[in-house]
Amino acid sequence: MDPAGGCPHAANARLLARGAVTPVILPGEVEGMAVLGHDALKEFLSHPDVAKNARHFAALRAGEIADGWPLRTFATVQGMTTADGADHRRLRSLMSKAFTGRRVEELRARIEALTASLLDSLEAAAATGGGVADLRTHFALPLPMGVICELLGVDAAHHDRLHHLSNQIVATDIGPEEVKAANREMVEVLSAVAAARTESPGDDLTSALIAAREENGDRLGPHELIGTLMLTIIAGHETTLNLITNAVRALCTHRDQLALVRSGGASWADVVEETLRWDSPVSYFPFRYPTRDLEIGGTVIPAGTPVLAGYSAAGRDTSAHGLDAGRFDITRDSGARHLSLGHGAHYCMGAPLARMEGVAALEQLFTRFPGLDLAVPEPELQRHASFVGNSVRRLPVRLHG
Repeated sequence: MDPAGGCPHAANARLLARGAVTPVILPGEVEGMAVLGHDALKEFLSHPDVAKNARHFAALRAGEIADGWPLRTFATVQGMTTADGADHRRLRSLMSKAFTGRRVEELRARIEALTASLLDSLEAAAATGGGVADLRTHFALPLPMGVICELLGVDAAHHDRLHHLSNQIVATDIGPEEVKAANREMVEVLSAVAAARTESPGDDLTSALIAAREENGDRLGPHELIGTLMLTIIAGHETTLNLITNAVRALCTHRDQLALVRSGGASWADVVEETLRWDSPVSYFPFRYPTRDLEIGGTVIPAGTPVLAGYSAAGRDTSAHGLDAGRFDITRDSGARHLSLGHGAHYCMGAPLARMEGVAALEQLFTRFPGLDLAVPEPELQRHASFVGNSVRRLPVRLHG
């Protein structure tokens, strides 16, 4: 795997031509595998003999993984994404209260108001930037970060720092000392957030998690609390940030599809779903581990192997989505639902919130700035430095074409 990331789609196509499952070499010469094909990934994500807990990671258990390994946090952080069975159900039940349909619907007015406010900021940035503004920095980032931090009760003063640290944690091209420093500082910031909410509880998820821990000491331990906050912040803003960025990029380079939405031939929700399939916000997500030698897609994955879930590859798998899977088409009906929000017990709990944010962002953005277009040719946009996240680092746009 290329630690510097880049556009995954050409490499994915080459790998898929060889099979639905492939061996990969992770940073640090760690041997792993990736599941790329749609059907194989769907089977793997819900297989009863596949675990998330790092005690099943053979090389880690053998002491072969260094502390500064850039992907170590994905394996060892304590929270829903690394829990199995009863532990996973316990943690998910605590989190589920924040993501009920009713709670998400209650956020709609706040999301729409924040979106409108950020469009003002985007316009101001363009006015001082010669008509060009970075949509990712001024719009696609602060919207999901503002929403998830409000949900968690995190003060606005922490937003920029938490985004920087999240970027460091999901990066795959940084050194061991940077990895350890980013994780250490993230724990410090989130410990301060937890301390503030302990001292002054509010109507937020962090306060609710702390209260649940205090009412029954074995419900949520200190490390699980910090791990849960870390995972919620990273997953709650990085993915939606990439979704909005990728959707705007797609619409600007497929003006016929944008015209289709404007004419009523398709909806903004259709744009969100096709973006999730065609340019998944997450390319390869670490890790799952077979608890026994497991045959998936005709390939045996040995027990204890760290496996990447190849969402961007599965989204363009021609065997599931048709020979034109590489085409952005918001009217598509391939018969196979994309897997970009997961599948099975670990399906993304924040999916309804991400979809709501995506629709609100796109609808308001293109209604207010119908002539919005890229300020540089699409091939010149620099890709995200990670094979986990899938997007571009900046998205310079002209608001009025």
